[in-house]
Formats: sequence, C-alpha cells, structure tokens
Amino acid sequence: MQPNKIKAHHGKALLIVDMINSFDFPDGKKLVSYALPAAKKIQALKKKAMEKGVPIIYVNDNFGLWRSNWQQVYDHCAAPESLGREICSLLKPSEKDYFILKPRHSAFYNTNLPTLLDELGTKELIITGAAGNICVLFTVNDAYMQDYKVHVPSDCIASNTSTENNFALKQMKNIMKVKVSSSKYLVF
Repeated sequence: MQPNKIKAHHGKALLIVDMINSFDFPDGKKLVSYALPAAKKIQALKKKAMEKGVPIIYVNDNFGLWRSNWQQVYDHCAAPESLGREICSLLKPSEKDYFILKPRHSAFYNTNLPTLLDELGTKELIITGAAGNICVLFTVNDAYMQDYKVHVPSDCIASNTSTENNFALKQMKNIMKVKVSSSKYLVF
C-alpha cells in the first residue's frame, strides 16, 4: 500500500490542541464544563476547514502512553469512564487528519509539527483547544516566535475559568499580535 503524500495547500492549517483528553486531573471536571461548548464550536470550524481543504492537525498530550499512537490515545480518552468522552465523540479525528503526540505544553516543543507545517506550506495557523491559558497559550507563543500568522477563535479555546481564558486571549492579542475573534468571523 502506498502511503498518502502530503499535498501543499493554500497556506493555512487548523490546530486542535489537547481536545482529545480524558480530563483526569485536578480541576478536570471544571475544564470540561468550558471545553464542551468550545468543542462544539471547533467541530463546526473543522467542518468549514475541511470543506475548503484546510489541513486539520490534532496535537495532543500522550498521557504517559509513550508507546501509543493516536488511536490508543483516542480510545483512552473516549472510554466510558472518561470525563472527555463526549468531547472525543464530537472531535474524533478522521483518516485525513494529522495527529501529533506532544510531550509538554507547546505543540511545537519536541514534536514534528514544524516539519509537517513546512511540508504543507503553512504560513497561517488557526489555533484552538484546551487549556487556553496553558497549552494553547504556549503553542501560540511558539507560533508567534516562528513568524506564523496566527488566528485564535475566542469561542474555540477553553480554560478552567473564564477569567483565565480572557487573560490568555488578552496576552495573545496584545503581546503576540494574534487575531482574536469569534469563529463565526473566520474565513478560509
């Protein structure tokens, strides 16, 4: 069987950070309450991106499953006892999506994301996910430091509190010069 070749596109990619998640940590239940509405918005945004041929890239914690692949991570997070099962169901990766496991907070740190983005010809990133004030913020910072044009749909990220989420969005907008707006205004 011939592996799928990466096809260049019009320069954009949609990143979904840590939404395939068991939320099995302190305050996980609190984060799920914010992440579920964000997941519904991300699902709609993903559909729009797919219709325009924009690559979808999931970048996810490996949850200590160092020998895992995306399917094992998904199965772990979508298990019946998982707090994240409903979000996983909404955002299950398709065969056409890319999935990268990350060891730390940023999607760029010690991952092959930069190589993939280069292969795709990506210049602009739409970054979504959880937690907005940690992993999304660190990913946005690294994207900014690498001169990507970044858009963060404010309704497509979630943190443990709205105060933390709003602070992260303010940092992204004011410090990192990120476009921040509702996903309904995002045009592919």
